[in-house]
Amino acid sequence: MKISACSKALLWACVLLTTTACNGQSGAPGQTQPGATAPAAVSTSRPAVLAKIEAQGLEIMGDFDAPSGLHGYAGVAGQEPLTVYTTADGQHALVGVLVDAKGNDVGAGALRRLVTLPLSKRQWAALESSTWIADGAANAPRVVYAFTDPNCPYCHRFWEAARPWVESGKVQLRHVMVGVIRADSANKAATMLTAKSPSDALVRNEQTFDKGGIEAADKVPEAVRQKLDGNEKLMLQMGFQGTPGIVYLDDQGVLQRRSGLPSASQLPVVLGPR
Repeated sequence: MKISACSKALLWACVLLTTTACNGQSGAPGQTQPGATAPAAVSTSRPAVLAKIEAQGLEIMGDFDAPSGLHGYAGVAGQEPLTVYTTADGQHALVGVLVDAKGNDVGAGALRRLVTLPLSKRQWAALESSTWIADGAANAPRVVYAFTDPNCPYCHRFWEAARPWVESGKVQLRHVMVGVIRADSANKAATMLTAKSPSDALVRNEQTFDKGGIEAADKVPEAVRQKLDGNEKLMLQMGFQGTPGIVYLDDQGVLQRRSGLPSASQLPVVLGPR
């Protein structure tokens, strides 16, 4: 379900790429080209030109050696990992992919090591620290986070589709609650979060969804409001503009994001083997 707010981080990414007029790193986070090398991270003095780019929203997370007198920097703008190469005099910067004679992205390995994996860990820790409702066994081998609105029909359909994985103990869904779709969404989330058993309240909302779902609280307590606001801020920071926003770790430990209801063929990718 769409909401009107837009991620400030993603806007910064757009500003950065437009201003520099260079191609950004393409592909999913963590994706590398076959044969690409992983240059060793090094420590150098930082050229002043980097400050101009950082002022537009780029976060530099490390640097590495690059060929032909260039020096490489690995960073992230919004949710997009990207490489920046500075000239030997430190006066100019190239933003985007640098390929060698074989067509390999020379910075792919460094980008994965310096940005993709550390960023995945940082974002996963932020999800763990958010306010969520557990759905499934605590010892399930796979954890999947979903930004969920109590009134979202696509969240409901995802909950239904995930039952075989959850009920078999293979997956624990963690519903990061937000209230963004309807006027009473936050009130319904408050009912669930303040229940004696939030997990049972979640199930009650899903089982009665077609009849209006769980009852809405008369008032959202301030403590709950702050938690919901924090969850919504995190949702936007992670690049989601609606619900469900689904986050999981792939087999390489890289954080992956999917916006909206996964198709039947995508479910095993998100939830693992059935």
